[in-house]
Amino acid sequence: MQEGVITRILGGYFYVHDGVATRPCLIRGRIKTRERLLVGDRVRIRVLPEGKGVIEEVLPRKNSLVRPPVANVEQAVLVFAFCEPPPDLVLLDRLLVLAEDAGVSPLICINKADLLSDHEEPAWLFVYERAGYCLLVTSTVTGLGIRNLAEALAGRISVLAGPSGSGKSSLLNALEPGLRLRAGDVSPRLGRGRHTTREVTLLRLPRGGWVADTPGFSVLDLPAIKARELGAYFPEIAALAGGCRFPGCLHHREPDCAVKESVAAGNVASFRYEHYLSFLEELLEREREYPD
Repeated sequence: MQEGVITRILGGYFYVHDGVATRPCLIRGRIKTRERLLVGDRVRIRVLPEGKGVIEEVLPRKNSLVRPPVANVEQAVLVFAFCEPPPDLVLLDRLLVLAEDAGVSPLICINKADLLSDHEEPAWLFVYERAGYCLLVTSTVTGLGIRNLAEALAGRISVLAGPSGSGKSSLLNALEPGLRLRAGDVSPRLGRGRHTTREVTLLRLPRGGWVADTPGFSVLDLPAIKARELGAYFPEIAALAGGCRFPGCLHHREPDCAVKESVAAGNVASFRYEHYLSFLEELLEREREYPD
């Protein structure tokens, strides 16, 4: 048997790259899996004489994402545009929480730098840098940051995620022109990108490694975490939590809260704190509706 990775699921077939070729495979009927197979799952296959294959064994997963549905991801490249469409920082913060919960290292990629009229990076960009996130600025028009992105993807399984129109497919085409992925523009009427990627596909890169090009999306549910745990998913809040008066402080209505004091002093960005409070209320409402 040969070991491989599922790169695409289409028409009842699992397309498995086994180091030699990508083969359409069916799953052996006796195999029982607790979860449906995803792109990124590692499997062992038996190659048939005609070149197709049969999945004989599904190897244990390291992790999985729900949306986009990909398994064994090591890195999430969160692609947002400076403009066209304007960056949705609430969505970015949701994705950062989801990546952290899944145990996936996030890399924030801010694309379309060529559209900046004054050639100055916006202030919100430095908020994420100060919080400790890895960040790249790119442009497929000028080539800015493309080499750095290629180096970040080399030898790893990564997923590109972000809203439609942010330039995910264009970035992949810049990394590997032979892919010829369809790139979309932004709808003038809706002010957001048109979907151009219809399914999750794992693509092999020239420097080694895999990257998933995924359908765009705009709304995500928070992961199944407790409200009291949310602060740990915001690095700048987690760093201050030890200075709060009460253990388990939610950094909301409690007195003598180091986080609220830091926000008031301008040391924690108010927009990040507002997103935190919005997510907190969402989790609290979930706990009220579905108590343990």
